[in-house]
Amino acid sequence: MKINVVGSSGSGKSTLSKQLSHALDVPYIQLDQLFWRANWQGTPDDEFFVALEAALSAAPGGWVLDGNFNRTRDIKWREVDMIIWLDYGFWRVFRQSLCRAIVRIISRKELWPGTGNRESFRKTFMSRDSILWWMLTSWRSNQRRYLADLIDTRYRHIRIVRLTHPREADALVKHLAQSRTGVNTPST
Repeated sequence: MKINVVGSSGSGKSTLSKQLSHALDVPYIQLDQLFWRANWQGTPDDEFFVALEAALSAAPGGWVLDGNFNRTRDIKWREVDMIIWLDYGFWRVFRQSLCRAIVRIISRKELWPGTGNRESFRKTFMSRDSILWWMLTSWRSNQRRYLADLIDTRYRHIRIVRLTHPREADALVKHLAQSRTGVNTPST
């Protein structure tokens, strides 16, 4: 199965993608890791697209792709079976983004191996390049874009699953894992 998990920054795309990758025993691919270079420099699109094509074709049996990057749609949705849209409420996503930023600031953990990119207090709270600022300014437009995708006839061949609460995400992971192993349990 080939799945793309989308949603606003801080909605939990990476967490869900990793859970799905494990449950389905397919590779986890993170668009941010393919895009970001050292010193928060982005990869030019021609190189980014080649890297994405290579990552997807290296896993012909299936993958879970974590990320939006609207300009990559023609590549990532070419063979996708399912798009999972994390459409959580604004305050939930804001709270998750804020908590994640604080943990990352304190831990000083590198976000993508080899880049040296880390969140800092200054970058998070005092910069227009802040992931929090990005979440605040893109949450509404992401919602509008994915709502439009639900009815767009170009994507009618793709199963689009809209999740509005983490409980739904947990249930979907469980369902897909059981479907993969052939285990059927009664619904409750």
